[in-house]
Amino acid sequence: MGGVSNRVGIIGVGLLGSALGQRLAGQGWEVLGHDPAVPELGGLTMCGSAVELAGRCDTLLLSLPTSAVAAEVVGALGQAVTGRHCFIDTTTGEPGEMEALGQALAKHGAVYIEANVAGSSALAKRGEATLFLGGSAETIDRCRPILEALAAKRFHVGPVGAASRFKLVHNLILGLNRAALAEGLAFAEALGFDANDALAILRETPAASAALEAKGEKMAKCDFDPPQARLSQHLKDVRLIRKLAGEIGAGTPLSETHQTLLERAEALGLGESDNAAVIEALRRGNL
Repeated sequence: MGGVSNRVGIIGVGLLGSALGQRLAGQGWEVLGHDPAVPELGGLTMCGSAVELAGRCDTLLLSLPTSAVAAEVVGALGQAVTGRHCFIDTTTGEPGEMEALGQALAKHGAVYIEANVAGSSALAKRGEATLFLGGSAETIDRCRPILEALAAKRFHVGPVGAASRFKLVHNLILGLNRAALAEGLAFAEALGFDANDALAILRETPAASAALEAKGEKMAKCDFDPPQARLSQHLKDVRLIRKLAGEIGAGTPLSETHQTLLERAEALGLGESDNAAVIEALRRGNL
């Protein structure tokens, strides 16, 4: 098995997929894409179907809403999948479904790794996100050129399935940091403080955090559109976290409350807004 060429096909060019595609294009890669919802995208050559994309590219990067969607899309490729293909999956999904997808592709002779992205689409576009890699060392080494182009910070956390599991650990902690910030700012406002003034002070204290830097001003200014990462996607992740926790008997009481907050925000019509909009679940009354 040889290495990858400098051509890559991306299936799914939403917020994250488009950012990854533009990152690769800026690094000198020839990037093709397919997404029924996105007929044109700057820097990418769009194909009319996923089958056409698979025919033109040996390396296929998946960036889809759920692992179930990824399985459906890959399944529809049928005989277009061959032993020359390498799949790099950035989808945040159910670990068991990611493992099953890797096994299904292996039956066609194709190889598969997870490359879960920790960071917003803005960070991914600048190459500043972190990748959690799941798969064999041999396949990850084969994909090294494209992985290096995507991100400087990369961690091989185990076989296929391990990266999805670790991404949920990451998203649990990150999401709760964001929820704590939202509750704190909503509390400050209820006490009569201006949110922007509160942020300026909090930045100079131990309460400062990466969440504060990334989402504080968005929360203070109600700047939720266009989104860097959609609230509905994080709600999907929290549901996955709680499902997996239930399967292994791990307690996640804070994530249970977080899910309630996110569901309230979604009910307020904020599912497609930036995940900083979770603050509105606190601003607009009791749960």
